[in-house]
Amino acid sequence: MIRVPLGKTDLQVSPICFGTWQLSPRFWGEMSELDVVGALERAYELGVNFFDTAEAYGDGYAEKVLGRALASWSREDVVITTKVFNHFNPDGSRYPDLSPVHIRARCELSLQRLKTDYIDVYLLHFYDQLTPLAEITTELESLRKAGKIRCYGVSNFNVGQHRAALAFGDYAVAQPPYSLLQADAENTLFPFFQANEIGVMVYSPLHKGLLTGKYTGEETFSDFRQFHPDFQGERFRELTARVQQLGEIAARYSASIYQLVLAATLCHPVIDVAITGIKKVAHIEEAVGALNVQLTRPDYFQIRKILNGPGGKIRDGKGTVK
Repeated sequence: MIRVPLGKTDLQVSPICFGTWQLSPRFWGEMSELDVVGALERAYELGVNFFDTAEAYGDGYAEKVLGRALASWSREDVVITTKVFNHFNPDGSRYPDLSPVHIRARCELSLQRLKTDYIDVYLLHFYDQLTPLAEITTELESLRKAGKIRCYGVSNFNVGQHRAALAFGDYAVAQPPYSLLQADAENTLFPFFQANEIGVMVYSPLHKGLLTGKYTGEETFSDFRQFHPDFQGERFRELTARVQQLGEIAARYSASIYQLVLAATLCHPVIDVAITGIKKVAHIEEAVGALNVQLTRPDYFQIRKILNGPGGKIRDGKGTVK
C-alpha cells in the first residue's frame, strides 16, 4: 500500500481512507456491525492506514465500532480522523456548539470511545457562527500541546470560512464533499487548498453510491437518498445510464466502474485522499484495487465528458442546467 503526505502535515496516509458515515442510522438505516468490523480488519490487512469517523455518526456509535477494531492494531501504524460540532441533548436532539469548554469535553469522550490516547486529525465538522474562531483555535492548540490531537482542520467550510480560520491557526486539513458529479470545489475550494498546502481528504467521491456502477436507475431507497433528487425519477435514470457508459473504459483497465471512478478522483493533484464508505469486506478490497488503475489523460477527460453529459453540463433535480 502506497503512502502519500497529507498536505504539509507530517502524516503519511493511504490514498484510500475507510469512512464510517454508514454507521449513522439516521442517514443509512441499520447496518451490520459485524460486517463493518470485518471490513475494518480487512482494510488493515491490506495496508489501509487511514480511518475517518465523527462523533455525529450514530451519536458516538461509529467511534465505538472503530475503537474496538483499533484496540487490536498497532496504534502507531494507523491515522485516525474524527470530528466535533454538535451538542447532544438527552432527547436525541442536537445543536451546534464549538465553544472551547464543549470542544474539550467532546474530545475526551471521543478519545474514550476510540480507546486511544490521541487523535491524529481533529476536524471541526461544520462552521459555528456563534463561537469566535480565535477561541476555537486557542482550544485546539491547547489540545495539540497536551498531546490529545496531532493536527486539526475543518470539514464543510467554504473558502471564506477557511481563509478566516487560517488567520487564527494552522488548520492544515480539509474534508470537503466532492465527486465527479459534484465537482464545484474544483473552481472554488481547490485553488485555495493548493495555494495554502492544505491536506485534502474528500468525502462521498462515489456520490453516495451512484458512481459505483451497481444501479440500473429503477431502484428505490429507504435511507436518506429517497429525498435526494439525484436518486429520483428521470434524473436518476439519466445519471445511472451515464455511469454505465463508463464500463467500456473500465474494461480496458481490467477494472470495475467503482475502481475507475476512484482512480479518476485521485487524479486531481489537490486530492490527497478519497474517503470511501465501506460496509463489507468486498467493498474495501474493490476500493484498494483502484490504486492499480493508472488513467491516461485522454481517458480521464472522456470520463468527465460522459458523466457531465452534452456540452459538459448536467441538469439538477429541477431541470436547470448547471
